[in-house]
Amino acid sequence: MLSQIQAKLLIVDDLPENLLALDALIRQADHAVFQARSADEALSLLLQHEFALAILDVQMPGMNGFELAELMRSTEKTKHIPIVFVSAAGREMNYAFHGYESGAVDFLQKPLDPLAVKSKVNVFVDLYRQRKVLKEQLEALERSRQEQEILVRRLQVAQAELEHAVRMRDDFMSIVSHEVRTPLNGLILETQLRKLHLAKSNADAFTLEKMKAMVSRDERQIQSLIRLIDDMLDVSRIRTGKLSIQPSRVDLGQLVGSAVERFIPQVQAAGTQIRFSCEQALVGEWDEFRLEQVVANLLTNALRYGGKSPIEVGVCEHEGLGRLDVRDFGVGISKDDQKRIFGQFERVSSRPGVAGLGLGLYISEQIVSAHGGRIEVQSAPGEGALFSVLLPLARNL
Repeated sequence: MLSQIQAKLLIVDDLPENLLALDALIRQADHAVFQARSADEALSLLLQHEFALAILDVQMPGMNGFELAELMRSTEKTKHIPIVFVSAAGREMNYAFHGYESGAVDFLQKPLDPLAVKSKVNVFVDLYRQRKVLKEQLEALERSRQEQEILVRRLQVAQAELEHAVRMRDDFMSIVSHEVRTPLNGLILETQLRKLHLAKSNADAFTLEKMKAMVSRDERQIQSLIRLIDDMLDVSRIRTGKLSIQPSRVDLGQLVGSAVERFIPQVQAAGTQIRFSCEQALVGEWDEFRLEQVVANLLTNALRYGGKSPIEVGVCEHEGLGRLDVRDFGVGISKDDQKRIFGQFERVSSRPGVAGLGLGLYISEQIVSAHGGRIEVQSAPGEGALFSVLLPLARNL
């Protein structure tokens, strides 16, 4: 592996014959030798290439070898290149010391010993290759570390999502069990009461008027169960992308007006009233059944959180869109809650007596989005809430 790394060597001397001799001495198949006849040429090559070793002649016109070495040591790109000085001067110690002070790692005297030169060059080339391999290994380790950090972060996100999903599942099961039990308990109590009357042959308990009341109560409980089941089925359809939209020509005002009329018994039972207004006919290509579902969800929430305050429902055209407004004057919704109420199993209040799976707004938003529209909410704590559904009047579905 080390031999596959090409090493570049720089030799600097102002005499061509010295360059040729040194080149012939150190050149090998896995070495690339670059020649420079001046410090300026050497600097140009140093900026273009990465060298394993620089062999500098000390005595050159202009910038000498010591000055070139000091310049190399002061430059980030070249400061780590090993420098070997070559000189024909005497072996005075102060001359060698000057070379080492300039940043040299070795000093060669002319005439050169071929074996010593080759040996030293090979040592520095091997060191260069080992540094390259070590650098690549360190870079690979760093990449691996970064990848592991990314993986750990992803695992942490996945763990948080899983924990959230588990909490949602537990909350959902708790809500479902409570919501299903409520109508079932009503049906069970009604059944037990009737069995008791039958056991006592109490015919007065089954007069026509009382039978009508019994059927009405049963119907309400059964409708509650059906609604819960339908909501859970719709969530499943949304998750699998199978929520079907079957558009037809629909007048939004008539659709909402009919839905409001069907809600009047519930409104009266809640001890409040509902006011409906429609300025004009607004016809579009919409799924009538699904939009009725949206209206029912919004009216149910208005009854649930309105605190027996009047409910205002309006249909109008707004900036080229069909607009449905449902306003209550109840507890209101804080800014933080407004960000989450369109999520699954999210409810404005978890206080006792507030029923529901927390799916109505989630399903409604998905239905409206499937029509190319949107739902907006304006509210503040204690000031009630205004939900607005905006639908395109003409849409190719």
